[in-house]
Amino acid sequence: MRRNILWILPLCLIVTYPLWQNEVADFLRPRGGYDAAAEEAYALERQDFIMDRVILTLNSGGEQTWRIKAKQARTGTTDREILLQEVDAVYQRSGYDPLTVTSTEGIYQIDAKHLTLIEDVVLVKPAQQEELYTDVLHYDDTTKLMTSPIEVEIKTPTLNLQAGEMEYNLNTEAYIFSQRVQAVTL
Repeated sequence: MRRNILWILPLCLIVTYPLWQNEVADFLRPRGGYDAAAEEAYALERQDFIMDRVILTLNSGGEQTWRIKAKQARTGTTDREILLQEVDAVYQRSGYDPLTVTSTEGIYQIDAKHLTLIEDVVLVKPAQQEELYTDVLHYDDTTKLMTSPIEVEIKTPTLNLQAGEMEYNLNTEAYIFSQRVQAVTL
């Protein structure tokens, strides 16, 4: 009798398979399914951060041009924008004199390669003993231009200059000023 049960039980399962197949298949089916749109949205999700005492190095044409120190860095309105606090930066390229720039705040836009320095901006050209003061300074890495859309003041041992908007070309080391320029020689 035992031997008969061993082969009758599997035979009953095979014969009744059409009756219970759907219930078992529904029970074993994964819940939720695969959603390609949800996976893509997760991959595009912002990657926010806040870091203290950071150093950013920016390269142009395979050469390190900027070394930017900041007391704090964090993501901006997008994760492709870095907000900086208490910025101390050095710009140096081979064949050119170095520049140092300090400011209270800064914004670096990664995709545009654009650095904006805000509030109490001081640009120092040590070789020329020249200091530039403004509250907003933009640097565009593709054109190598520094611009200030507001008034600037430049001080050297022999000259005090006040002007409106300013553009400084790092390749030619030439200034262009708009509006009225006042220069006082010392």
